[in-house]
Amino acid sequence: MSIPQSGGGPIESFDQLAGYLEAGNKPKDDWRIGTEHEKFGYCKDTLKPLPYAGERSVLAVLEGLQKAHDWAPNFEGEHLIGLEKDGANVSLEPGGQLELSGAPLENIHQTCDEVNTHLRDVKHIADKVGVGFIGLGAAPVWTHDQMPVMPKGRYKLMTDYMDSVGTMGKTMMYRTCTVQVNLDFASEQDMVQKFRVALALQPVATALFANSPFLEGKPNGLKSYRSAVWRNLDDARTGMLPFVFEDGMGFERYVDYALDVPMYFVYRDGKYINALGQSFRDFMKGQLPALPGQVPTLSDWADHLTTIFPEARIKKFMEMRGADGGPWRRLCALPAFWVGLMYDQTALDAAWDLVKDWDSDTREAWRVAASEQALQAEVNGVQMRDLAARVLEISNAGLAARARPGAAGMIPDECHFLNALQDSVETGQVPADELLEKYHGDWNGDISRIYNEFSY
Repeated sequence: MSIPQSGGGPIESFDQLAGYLEAGNKPKDDWRIGTEHEKFGYCKDTLKPLPYAGERSVLAVLEGLQKAHDWAPNFEGEHLIGLEKDGANVSLEPGGQLELSGAPLENIHQTCDEVNTHLRDVKHIADKVGVGFIGLGAAPVWTHDQMPVMPKGRYKLMTDYMDSVGTMGKTMMYRTCTVQVNLDFASEQDMVQKFRVALALQPVATALFANSPFLEGKPNGLKSYRSAVWRNLDDARTGMLPFVFEDGMGFERYVDYALDVPMYFVYRDGKYINALGQSFRDFMKGQLPALPGQVPTLSDWADHLTTIFPEARIKKFMEMRGADGGPWRRLCALPAFWVGLMYDQTALDAAWDLVKDWDSDTREAWRVAASEQALQAEVNGVQMRDLAARVLEISNAGLAARARPGAAGMIPDECHFLNALQDSVETGQVPADELLEKYHGDWNGDISRIYNEFSY
C-alpha cells in the first residue's frame, strides 16, 4: 500500500489532473526501475503472524533495521510505520506484511543487489528476535481472525468498507503479498502502448509467478489464489480496463476513469478523513460531504490514484501488479521480465503484435485461467506454456538489446535474471506446482513445513 503523498496546491481545472500524469514523461535515458516486494513475517516458535508490537514483532524488526542499518523513521502519530533511506522505503501492509519499495535504479543488476541486501539485513534483525519471513502470494495457514492490524488510519477505513463492495477485500489486505515493478514512459503514445501490453500480458506474469495454492491449511484449488482475490475485491477499482484498448486512450481518458472510482479518504494534518464511497468529482466542485467547501490539492489526487487497483495502473509511472510474492530468484526475475518487454522498442512492438488482436473477453479469460491453472491454462486453443515461452523470448531479446552489463563488465547483459522463468516454461512447473507436489508428497499434508523450507 502507498504512503501519503505530498506537495501541490489546490486543483483548479481538469487539465491539472491529466497534467499530473503527463508530468511523468521522461526521456529514455532517464527511465528507471523501481521494484516492490512484500513478505509475511511470523514467530519462529509458534508459526503465528507477527503482532505490531512486542519482543517478536513488526515493530522490533523496524526498530532493528533503523538502528543497525541507518534507516530514517516514518511515523503516523506515535507509531513507527515505516523507514526511508537512499530513495527506498520500508513500509507495512495491513496485516503486518513487510514491504520494500525500492529506489529508482538503472538496471536489474542494481535491483537484485538491492533485494539481496534488504533480505540479508531483514534476516540479520529477524534472527536476533526469533522471527522469520517468507515469500508467498497468500498466507498458507492463518485465518483472518489471526491476523494483526497495523496502526495506520488508511487501513482502518478500508477494512470497514471492504465487505460492502466485494467479498475478498479484507483477504487482499491482510493475507496476500505481491512483487511488482514500476516503470517509466516517454510520452502519452508510449504510455498507451506500454499500458496495453502490460494489461494484456499481466496474466502471463500471474501464471509464471503463481505461488498461492494454500489457504487456511489446505489447498484452495488454484495456483494463484491471490489473483482470484483481486477479481472479487471491488469491480469499481480493479480489472483489465477494456477502455485502455479503445480509440482515444490517453492521460485524459484515464483521468475520467479515475474520477469515477469511489474515494476512500482525504489525508489532512496527519489524519485520514473518512470519504468512503464519495466522489472526487464532487470534491472538485467543493461539494465533498467529508470536507464541504474545500477543493482537492494535487496531493489529494495523488493519494486517490493509489486507491485504484487494476492489473496495471499509471501514476507518474506504470505499475505491473499481477504477480504473487515469492522466492528471491523471482524477486529479481519480475522486473527483468517487464523491463525486457517495455524498455526496448523492438521488444515492445513484438509484444504488442502478439496481443493486439485479442478482444476483452480473451484478455479476461487469460486472467482467470492463469489464476486457476498457471502454465497449464489454455484459452481459445492456445496453451499458456507456449504463450509464456514466446513472451520470454521477446523479453530476453529486449534485455539483450539493452546490453546493460553487471559485475564490473563480467556479465554482458541482464538476460540471466530470466533463468528461473525459463526453467518454469521448460518444466511446466511454477512455484505453486512445487508447493503442491511437496504437500501431497514429502510433507504428507503438513503445511507447517513450508516455513522451514521456503523462508528467506
